[in-house]
Amino acid sequence: MAVPVVNTSLNPVCATVEADAPTRRPRRRPARADLLAIGAYVVLGVLVCLNYWVDVNHRVSSHLPTDHSWFEWLFSHGAYSVLHLENPLFTARQNAPDGVNMMANTSLLGVTLPLAPLTWLLGPQVVYALYLGGALAATAGTSYWMLSRHLVRSRAAAFVGGAFLGFAPGIVHHANGQPNFVSNFLLPLIVVRVFRLAEPGRWRRNGLVLGLLVAYQIFINEEMLLLTAMACLVIVIAYAVMRPRVAWQRAGTFGAGLGVGGGLALLLTAYPIWFQFNGPQSYRGLQGGVFHSWGEDIVAFVTFPRDTIAGTEAVEATIGLTEQNTWFGWPMVLFSVVALALLVRRSLVARILAVLVVLFSVASLGPEIRFNGELTGIAGPWSYIPADLPLVEMMMPTRLTLVTTAALGVLLALAWDAVAGYRRAPVPAPRAGEPAVAAPPAEQPVAPARTRPRWRRGIGYAAISLAVLPLIPTPLPAEPVDPPPAFITSGAWRPYVPDGRTLVPVPIPSNVHGLSTLRWSALTQHEFPIPAGYFIGPNLDGEGVFGAPNRPTSTLIYRTMDAGELPELTEENRRQAVEDLNFWRASVVVLGAHPKEAVLRDLMTALLGEPQRIDDVWLWDVRNRA
Repeated sequence: MAVPVVNTSLNPVCATVEADAPTRRPRRRPARADLLAIGAYVVLGVLVCLNYWVDVNHRVSSHLPTDHSWFEWLFSHGAYSVLHLENPLFTARQNAPDGVNMMANTSLLGVTLPLAPLTWLLGPQVVYALYLGGALAATAGTSYWMLSRHLVRSRAAAFVGGAFLGFAPGIVHHANGQPNFVSNFLLPLIVVRVFRLAEPGRWRRNGLVLGLLVAYQIFINEEMLLLTAMACLVIVIAYAVMRPRVAWQRAGTFGAGLGVGGGLALLLTAYPIWFQFNGPQSYRGLQGGVFHSWGEDIVAFVTFPRDTIAGTEAVEATIGLTEQNTWFGWPMVLFSVVALALLVRRSLVARILAVLVVLFSVASLGPEIRFNGELTGIAGPWSYIPADLPLVEMMMPTRLTLVTTAALGVLLALAWDAVAGYRRAPVPAPRAGEPAVAAPPAEQPVAPARTRPRWRRGIGYAAISLAVLPLIPTPLPAEPVDPPPAFITSGAWRPYVPDGRTLVPVPIPSNVHGLSTLRWSALTQHEFPIPAGYFIGPNLDGEGVFGAPNRPTSTLIYRTMDAGELPELTEENRRQAVEDLNFWRASVVVLGAHPKEAVLRDLMTALLGEPQRIDDVWLWDVRNRA
């Protein structure tokens, strides 16, 4: 997650910030509190995925089953690419023969490639569930490290902030089939490294580390990296406005480190990024800026999210099936307003957090203001941004609030630390000839602030608890899914599919139909190529669309499924079927158990002739026709 935090203890640019953050302690092994925090995050990760583990091989997300199946397919893609030493940036195992540009999709290569051995051993379903819970816990863990080492003194404060950053409502909601949006464990490390760039004498090392982190994040989630970069830019500008003299003194060192980091990241990712925008099956834009209108609903900010102990599915009927990025509930919103009001005058970090919260929350409202599920006709901030602006056209305004979420996580940690009463001792006076920030952080001991009445602490802890406890996540909803036919899993298909030919499953996979048949490819780890599929690729005009452009036969199959009855067929339909099979380089057409199995069998029989019954599938051998 884009964690907006100013490193006031390690970053020389920020070392003169007033006493609102602790100094760095000497390096040491993790304390028992650290281990307990990580253990609690792991338990939360298991809890969130609990419904999958009931029957991990036969369950998918009931909220986003298509995305769940896509990411299972991605884990198999990583395993297949490593096993066969193929270019992971492109694959023809889906959408044969045209293939899929994996860099132009949410390919998660930074995860699927390293986990390839585990996918070979356990299968993509198990690895998916393991990784999903692990990514949530890992993000909370790195956020805890960032907060406890660089911003707050209280381990409890860091724990609460880290838990929110790893398991915030919007993040948990994305866990319903989109593990790329919960894979934010590198972002706190990136943010810390950005604000260490100004350390005198360490700009090369810090720049190199930053470049490596950024390059790796590109292969996990580019969108979250972009949001993090935007947050960091706002933080730097806000700090420069609030502390112009110190910012100017360190600007040269910061710029040099940033140049090293940016140069290294560009060097490492230049070809993959070029491939993403210019390689085969790349595209321009996405359906004419379809996501441009996905602004956040104002009421969503005070609504409890579905996948929490305070939320219910009923709210989705009113506001709609949004991504729930800002469904914080009214206690969190009220707490955030009060906390910022109390901290903003005495804390530079709180002032910067306030800028982030206001700026990114307002920007998330989209081109037209929504209120309780209805468009109001009032122009939003995105109404002034062209829908076809490069890069922007592919962004969802609502996702800008993931920066707001991160800011609130840091605010929770700051508030807890303030309630606990920690403060930093004054910076020692400089010796002759030394800059004002030269004193080593370890020489600045942290001391408790003056004792506060217990009742005030009790109120503070209670306020934080009431804001956070309703947002404790519940297990993600899951639904059963039928396994592939034994004909597929046993390998009985092998004699029918020679190299260079495809297996055509019915229904043909797409983003609407054929979820089960897409899983045939995923669960066999891509042993045979299939036509069409669920991905983003170019249409005939080069614009990005979901799935492959329909061919006449796939359109006929989908129309028959929707109608539930066999349409009147012509010789032209049969001719087109043979032409499409030739295009797909089909070897066999396979129909397994399906709710529309009877009508689909009648359709394919009318197009291709009588099938064979092999094991538990209907099979049309078309090697002599295609």
